[in-house]
Amino acid sequence: MKYPVYQPSLTGNEKKYVDECLDTGWISCKGHFVTDFEKAFTNFIGVKHGKGVCNGTVAIHLAASALGLGEGDEVICPTFTYIASANPFAQLGCKVVFCDSLPDSWQMDPSDIERKITPKTKAIMVVHLYGHPAEMDTLCALAKKYNLFLIEDCAEAIGSEYKGQKVGSFGDIACFSFFGNKTITTGEGGMVVCNNDELFERVVHLHGQGVVAWREYWHDVSAYNYRMTNIQGAIGLAQFEQIEKFIAAKRQVALWYMEELAHTPLVFHKPVGDVFHTFWMVSALAESKEDRTALRESLKSMGGGYRNPTNISMYTPNAGV
Repeated sequence: MKYPVYQPSLTGNEKKYVDECLDTGWISCKGHFVTDFEKAFTNFIGVKHGKGVCNGTVAIHLAASALGLGEGDEVICPTFTYIASANPFAQLGCKVVFCDSLPDSWQMDPSDIERKITPKTKAIMVVHLYGHPAEMDTLCALAKKYNLFLIEDCAEAIGSEYKGQKVGSFGDIACFSFFGNKTITTGEGGMVVCNNDELFERVVHLHGQGVVAWREYWHDVSAYNYRMTNIQGAIGLAQFEQIEKFIAAKRQVALWYMEELAHTPLVFHKPVGDVFHTFWMVSALAESKEDRTALRESLKSMGGGYRNPTNISMYTPNAGV
């Protein structure tokens, strides 16, 4: 494909840092790159704590586990998202209750969330879809009103802001993905971030096989091996050093598409309200299924990438690509 939907830019210090891992032998979860990346990333988001994990899906599973969600609990999640936003809750025995999305911002509809809340509801799963922040004032108020956990899925919204505050810093806990098509990548990888000290202790405890701090090789819970490797941390740190450049490039690409296709009937996913939209992908709605199919075929004939049958997400390359 001449113009893939996405491909990473690895033109910074990625090779240099990975070579250090190889030269020193620190290739697993031990080594300074993981902690260096965690510190840099949490400072950027504006939270106290962050733990690197092996991918974005387990970040959600780990967050839900640390919150104690399980059998019989209901979690409200938008219908318009990737399946990884919902799967971890189902795997823990939760009932995933789906809500609708708003037609302008494409983010979950707070009024529909409130209609879906029952005595069994324990959490709201906020997905900042395609880099556009959800309506956080209303969602935070709902969570407080009904005493619910607020979980943020920021996989597609690294660096996005709602009223000047970065997503991932609003809820009880937040999850990020660093898959190869994300704004910054570690190949696979993710991070769980939060501000609560006790909650973060549970995240750390569960993420590393449940080993206790006071005795070597003593495990007091059935936990997971969700650790990020030093090689992933090395790539992540090198990517993070370029994050502002990547975000600026994505926003510029989005502007080019919207300017060049302004004469078409496409409805682009533009910012709604006081938000900073990072345009993880340049997405647009067609007027009909027939128009969408024609657009997809046109993109295909030109070697252009696209994804999803419900929307057209056009080529948004990383900086330097």
